[in-house]
Amino acid sequence: MELRLYDTLTKDKRAFKPIDPRNVRMYVCGPTVYDFAHIGNARPVIVFDVLFRLLRHIYGEQHVTYVRNITDVDDKINDRALRDYPGLPLNEAIRKVTEKTATQFHADVDALGCLKPTVEPRATDFVLPRADGKADMVSLIKTLIDRGHAYEANGEVLFDTASMPDYGKLSGRRLDEQQAGARIAVDAHKKHPADFVLWKQSSADEPGWDSPWGRGRPGWHIECSAMSAAYLGDVFDIHGGGLDLIFPHHENEIAQSRCAHGTHAMANYWLHNGFLQVEGEKMSKSLGNFVTINELLKDWPGEVVRLNMLKTHYRSPIDWTVKGLEESAKVLDDWYATAGDIKGSAPAGTVLDTLADDLNTAQTVAALHGLRHQAERGGEAERNEFASSLRLLGFLAETRADWDARKQEASGVDAAQVSALIADRTAARARKDWKESDRIRDELAAMGVAIKDSKEGTTWEIAR
Repeated sequence: MELRLYDTLTKDKRAFKPIDPRNVRMYVCGPTVYDFAHIGNARPVIVFDVLFRLLRHIYGEQHVTYVRNITDVDDKINDRALRDYPGLPLNEAIRKVTEKTATQFHADVDALGCLKPTVEPRATDFVLPRADGKADMVSLIKTLIDRGHAYEANGEVLFDTASMPDYGKLSGRRLDEQQAGARIAVDAHKKHPADFVLWKQSSADEPGWDSPWGRGRPGWHIECSAMSAAYLGDVFDIHGGGLDLIFPHHENEIAQSRCAHGTHAMANYWLHNGFLQVEGEKMSKSLGNFVTINELLKDWPGEVVRLNMLKTHYRSPIDWTVKGLEESAKVLDDWYATAGDIKGSAPAGTVLDTLADDLNTAQTVAALHGLRHQAERGGEAERNEFASSLRLLGFLAETRADWDARKQEASGVDAAQVSALIADRTAARARKDWKESDRIRDELAAMGVAIKDSKEGTTWEIAR
């Protein structure tokens, strides 16, 4: 099996060749923990969890390192802390905000069926030089200044974009086309309008660290350059994130990392997932369609949310709809009824082939439907293959009984009453009392219960 991935930098789909097959390395930009994560944030978490699972399957669990950071120093966090905890010192208020939102993020992504990353560094732990010698932000900035790629101006340290001949290659933005526009007065201290902040001053009531350039805090982009280098090295295999991060965040990460380390690349493959809309419109608080993962999980099991994401190829835009969630819920009900209690053996080749084709989960879901029909018609081998394929994708995390119990609890249906009615119907069918059989089916339907007859007997599910 050959894994092929679409690289945003080279703009083509090519065979994945890790630097070291015994140490495959991936970095994905994680949340800025100033608020609860929304469903748009869930997409990269789920997409790159699938890639993490696939890489572990191909190369072995012990040979894949997945780093997803937490940004816990940011002006948005400061603003939220001042708003929510006005009576507390800012640093204490910031800690309360980040602890609350990071804890909720972990609970949300666990519910979505995502594996924990190998390492989850926090930005605040990598600002100053570390006792363990791992990369840090202040040291990277010093190196950039020493190598002529950064300069001090107006109390800031800025990256000199003109010092990097191919700056803008990831996003396709040529440096000579970038103009200051309305910001020329504000940015008069910059050598070039595109130059970006590596270090900025902090006021007395803002979080800050003592540095060679005074008390201040890092710019956003330098954080990921430090944390990725700390755990993955100067050059690693895969860097992922949302399409919205290509510019300026990932573009500037590349510039910092390459110029600091003197390397030809920061990562060999750059993967980006597409945007998400809600019911055909851009998600926005002003439109009233802004939904957090936590809110969504109150109405839908995490696996339903997961499947709904994976029905669309990760690079394509996705339209998030209630109808889509309803369809995904019905599919999962059927999958659990078919394979919920089967551990499985090895995933199907068709599933591996579709995933290996640039994570084509849309085709993978189609392949799973085919495997489900084979499982129904076949024997133990087919059911094992179906279950294994589902588990590779992060499904069947619960037992079938737990899944059914969750549905029953959500619907308010009395399971014992349903079982009794099904037994009465089975008896009616045995004596060929079709009228009574149909009456019971209608009674169950009125309760919100759908039944399905097969050679193994009658199963039921909550009609969504």
